[in-house]
Formats: sequence, C-alpha cells, structure tokens
Amino acid sequence: MTIQFSSQFAYKLTDPRQQPAIRATMSALCDAAKEISALCAQGPLIGGLGATTGAENADGDSQKALDVQSDEIIIERLRQAPVAYYASEEEEGINTLNPDAPLCVAADPLDGSSNIDTNVSIGTIFSIFPTAPGPAENSFFRSGDEQLVGGFFVYGPQTTLIVTCGDGVELYVLEPESKQFVLAIANLYLTESRAEYGINSANARHWQTSIQTFINDCLTGENGPLGENYNMRWVGSLVADASRILSRGGIFLYPGDNRPGYEKGRLRQLYEANPVSFVIEQAGGSATDGKTRILELPLNELHQRVPFVFGSKKQVELVSNY
Repeated sequence: MTIQFSSQFAYKLTDPRQQPAIRATMSALCDAAKEISALCAQGPLIGGLGATTGAENADGDSQKALDVQSDEIIIERLRQAPVAYYASEEEEGINTLNPDAPLCVAADPLDGSSNIDTNVSIGTIFSIFPTAPGPAENSFFRSGDEQLVGGFFVYGPQTTLIVTCGDGVELYVLEPESKQFVLAIANLYLTESRAEYGINSANARHWQTSIQTFINDCLTGENGPLGENYNMRWVGSLVADASRILSRGGIFLYPGDNRPGYEKGRLRQLYEANPVSFVIEQAGGSATDGKTRILELPLNELHQRVPFVFGSKKQVELVSNY
C-alpha cells in the first residue's frame, strides 16, 4: 500500500463502484510521485535534470530532462491502473492505455520545471475524470465540474499530496521511513481573506488596465482604497504558490496580458487550472479567469490556456469587481 487513505476518501462519489478504480489510480499516481520525488531529491548528484532536451512540449515550452522522465514514469504506472486515457502537458495527443477502463487522467508531470536546478518546490498536478463514450477526446473535452478527483504533489522540504474528491481537501505527507503517504490534515481549509498577493510583476507593463489598477491599489497600503497593507509573495511554481495560499490565504494571479500568445494567460485549463481550482473551491476559496468560475468553462482544445485567479474568496471577488 502506497497511501494510507482516510476513511472518507472518495466515499461521496456518485457511483460507489468507482471507488476501487479511483483508489487504484491514486495508488499508481502516488507510486509515480515517489519515483519523481526521489529523482528530484538527488538534484546535481545525478546532473542534467534541469537541462533542456532540445525539444519543446506540446504547448511550445522547452522540455527539461526531468519533464520527460516524469511523464514516462507516470505513463508506466498508469498502465497498471484502470485508466483508459492519459493526457499530458508533455505530449501532443492522448495516450490510450487500457481502452475499456473506467477512468482517464490528465497531468502536468512536472510543474515548475524551470526551477529544477534552484531547489525550489516543484510538483505534479493531476485530474481524474470518468471515461466518456466515444473518441478519447470526449473524456477530456468537458468542464472541470465533471472531475472526480483533483490534486497535486509537491516535491519540497516534504513531499506532500493535496487532493479532493469533492468533499473537502486532504493533505498527505510521504513519511520517509515507511515510504507511504500518510494523512496529515483531514480537512484543509483556507482563510476567507488575507492581504497578500502573488503575481509576476515583471509583466506589469503588459497587463490590462483592470489588473494594473488592482495591484496599484494593493501597493498604496492602508491609506489606499483597499485599506490594508498588502504583502507580495511569488515563486513561479504553481504548486508552490497554491500550497502557500492553502496554508496562509491570499490571492494568486496569472492574468492574460497584451503580449502575443499571452492573451489567454499561460496556464493550461485541463491539467493545471481545473485540478487546482477543484482543490481551492473545496478548501473554501474561489477560482476564476478574472470573472467566470474556472470549473464552468468549456474545454475545446487539449492544451487550452486560461487566465487564472484563485485564492481567498474576498480577494478573488475583489478582482472580479475590478
């Protein structure tokens, strides 16, 4: 057993027959995460993990060696699970694994890979859907509200799993001696409001006026229109920033901007925004594209991008008002 599931894990699924398949799939993902975590922990001892392969992933980003290895590890583990299809940031199309299986998985195998060589927390983001009738695309081209499970692993000071099945959020920690994911927090819940934001301010000149105005109002402090002294925190690794917000509150923004190719932001809806939004909402927060709830948005392309604003409800609503 790779993960010591809580007694509540997956128990509220609409179809109880899905529970064994979901537990088996989660165990496979945990096995993959253990392998990836072990590779990350070796860092420069094995060298070249952060080196580019000379290739680009399906979305045009430079691939790192560990990006490719992580993708291969996940595929190999999911072949042993009840998973029909697998979609990944690292691949152009959809992998068919066990076509008669009841589940499909979408993943960003190594989020934050530009930070591999800097010893900053990176991770694996995943989303589990029920398999849909018809071609493989049908299993992924749907709204995030249809997810059965969403979550992410973080490879940092601890290797953690933050996951939801739609009935709250649980946090598991990879216990070093037993090599099992052990439940550490049974009901992870974020604060309704915190005067803290995360955004890449280097792009400020490209932002739309509404985002510029919001951030400027944050910077004016307690004497400005928001009446609070805001702190800024930005890592540039989605799993690290999401983990911080889940533990401290605040807001994360990766808006669309005026640069060519950035009009719809840079984060991918299927395997980044959807699972993180599922977690954030189940933890009591909000997640939007600036106006519309992420989990209601249709998906028409496998690697579709979306602007992403998430965190404490008060701050997310504030940005929507701007």
